[in-house]
Amino acid sequence: MPEICRFYGIIIRMFLIDKEHPPRHIHVKFGEYVAVMELDNLNIVEGNLPIRCGQLVREWAKLHQKELIEMWNTQNFHRIEPLE
Repeated sequence: MPEICRFYGIIIRMFLIDKEHPPRHIHVKFGEYVAVMELDNLNIVEGNLPIRCGQLVREWAKLHQKELIEMWNTQNFHRIEPLE
């Protein structure tokens, strides 16, 4: 699963489509927490994260939402800038 970003101890990855299923989403890991965030509405659809971590991921994903959706659609994985 390609890692597309890492910031503040948060790791964000995206699976290849042929090994995954809709809806478009990213996988988030923070310590022992894991979650899946849907890209269209930026809601956590599986797992959980601490509140502040979820806010940071949502802020980052909102900034890069168009790029993340394009990455999902094209499967052209690349690194995306982290939050600063």
